[in-house]
Amino acid sequence: MASSSAFSSAFVAVPGINAAAGPVLHASSTRQPPVAFSLRGLNGTGATGSQPSHAITFSLLLGAVGVAVATSRSLSRRRQQRQLVASVTGARPQQRGQRGAVQLNAAPSAIGVLGGSAGVMQAGAGIRIAGSGSCAPSTVVSNDDLSRIMETSDEWISQRTGIRRRHILKPDESLGSISVTAAKRALEKAGIAAEDVGLVILATSTPDDMFGSAPQVAAELGARNAVAFDLTAACSGFVFGMVTASQYIRSGAVKNAVIIGADALSRWVDWSDRNTCVLFGDGAGAVVVTATEPENDSLLGFEMGSDGTGACHLTTASKTTAVDLGAGSEGLSNAGYETMTMNGKEVFRFATSRVPEVLTRLLARHEIDVEEVDWLLLHQANRRIMDSAAKRLGLPNEKILCNLDEYGNTSAGSVPLMLDEALRDGRVKPGQLIACMGFGAGLSWGGMLLRV
Repeated sequence: MASSSAFSSAFVAVPGINAAAGPVLHASSTRQPPVAFSLRGLNGTGATGSQPSHAITFSLLLGAVGVAVATSRSLSRRRQQRQLVASVTGARPQQRGQRGAVQLNAAPSAIGVLGGSAGVMQAGAGIRIAGSGSCAPSTVVSNDDLSRIMETSDEWISQRTGIRRRHILKPDESLGSISVTAAKRALEKAGIAAEDVGLVILATSTPDDMFGSAPQVAAELGARNAVAFDLTAACSGFVFGMVTASQYIRSGAVKNAVIIGADALSRWVDWSDRNTCVLFGDGAGAVVVTATEPENDSLLGFEMGSDGTGACHLTTASKTTAVDLGAGSEGLSNAGYETMTMNGKEVFRFATSRVPEVLTRLLARHEIDVEEVDWLLLHQANRRIMDSAAKRLGLPNEKILCNLDEYGNTSAGSVPLMLDEALRDGRVKPGQLIACMGFGAGLSWGGMLLRV
């Protein structure tokens, strides 16, 4: 914590978290209203949640909760601010000498600033998917095209993966441009103006800028009142982003949010390695979610997790060069990344076991019979993974939503791109239940039950 007398503190009120459970949320030392914080006392191996309790039992970078921001310029001012937060949220000041930290009780309201003016906001809302949009590059590369530059064939690729084509960004195109297009289409479908959006989350592992692309995307959208940040969780990114945005809405911090899943992994594959490069394409999908009555909540439940011991099976490792800094010291410079490497057998084994395991648990937890599931929407990685999951869940293949043959694996873009396609062509109808799951590098996974 910074010792400067001028700093901004972010306090978080999370409905459903009991103070006895022990999470402590720390104030940020930045001078602008921050959106990052740390959670302590939570289980970092997985997370589950459901609408009725509004419980948050997970820890995410740039946490998925309503933020209460107070600016202090002196010690006495900081004390006044803590008293104000406590009076509104029911939070008790931390007694262990940590400035700005608060111990939380379940609270129905919070003071918050997220890209706009402060105000007391009522918590407990549900979320509704108000609109969707997607965008893929116009350049299409078929399996036959690839067979001209490497030893492969349409039959070899399609039989093993289900992929026949993929869309690839041109050298002068950007991830940001397709992200903006997808988000604009989602806002148009929702009938919500960009200036009425309070939060923009860009789920991606391939931003145009290492520091993140979400703020630029939000600016191009015209979402001038929104706070925007990138979320990196590879192929699980869109599900993580949906859960994150839902918690901001449930807590009352924002009313409207845009979640974009987008990736350009074609820029990080080895185009001479037929085992990996044939799998990936570029694309973006987006949804607009808005606050609604709890009984109309679209997100019925979720489960998220990660296992870093499996990170080696799917990775794009950093590469650096040692430089002389004088006096016998060395540092690292010319930072970059290697091309992607993947242990296909291990990733396949992970996906075919984890997907049905998580979705079966989710359905049981919410007392939903598998026969009530209208659609199975999985990360578009491999058709055999989808077929295996459907079989183990007891779902017919006709309930699988799949556009893998056209786009390949678009990482964080795959789930929202498929969702938008199915909503627009009428396959997915209002009121239907979707069992959805993302999984991939990290290793990470996230499942959710959506009532559209």
